[in-house]
Amino acid sequence: MKKNGNLSIITKGIIAENPVLRLVLGTCPTLAVTTSALNGIGMGLSATFVLICSGAAISLLRNIIPQRVRIPAYITIIAAFVTIVQMLVKAFLPAIDAALGIFLPLIVVNCIILARAEMFAAKNPVIPSILDGLGMGIGFTATLTAMGIIRELLGAGTIFSLPVTANVIDPMLVMILPPGGFFVFGILVAVSNAIATKKGKKPVEGLGCSGCSQNGSCPFADMAAEQCQKPADAEQQYGETLKDDMTAKDESKADTPEKEAGEND
Repeated sequence: MKKNGNLSIITKGIIAENPVLRLVLGTCPTLAVTTSALNGIGMGLSATFVLICSGAAISLLRNIIPQRVRIPAYITIIAAFVTIVQMLVKAFLPAIDAALGIFLPLIVVNCIILARAEMFAAKNPVIPSILDGLGMGIGFTATLTAMGIIRELLGAGTIFSLPVTANVIDPMLVMILPPGGFFVFGILVAVSNAIATKKGKKPVEGLGCSGCSQNGSCPFADMAAEQCQKPADAEQQYGETLKDDMTAKDESKADTPEKEAGEND
């Protein structure tokens, strides 16, 4: 039973909860670095390493990190492992480092990594957190690699820099430009939704509280779902509630001396 549970943790990140195609997270590096298959693998493996290591570290420290400073603590831990990855890539894979550019250090603020830290690693033991990071990393890497292969093949006629159709069909240069990235990304999301629908699962229309970036800190997380449809309104309402509470406290403090004075008289 435990073995099946661990397997499901890994596979959900690859298929059911693919971070790019199903949860639509990390789209910035997905669109930016997938101009070639090699770049996609480089970014995917780097993010996977950070996912696994940061998930394990955060899980180990989950009972020590104060609740109020958990996000800065998570970012600090993630930044440490991103620094390690960046130094290793610079030392051993300078071509990949040059191709990924600023998007390699920006793994620190990658939505996928921060979301898994907040939603899973901070609430589960070390082994499941490692497996969750591995599954999400495999799903992320597979998606980036697939996009890189499609864009490189259509845009340059090569796969992993090896000529395939370069001397047969004129490459469509638009495929390695930003519009090509959006086009391929849209096609893959549509295919993912079609497969999910065929298997009886509805396309993702709303993630609810469990998928919200403010889950865990939102004051309306345990209330009706419709209150989370407009985060700005919820935040404003929460601010007004706090303001009313502070006003009530100030009035009660102001009334206290008058009551004491009346009693003394």
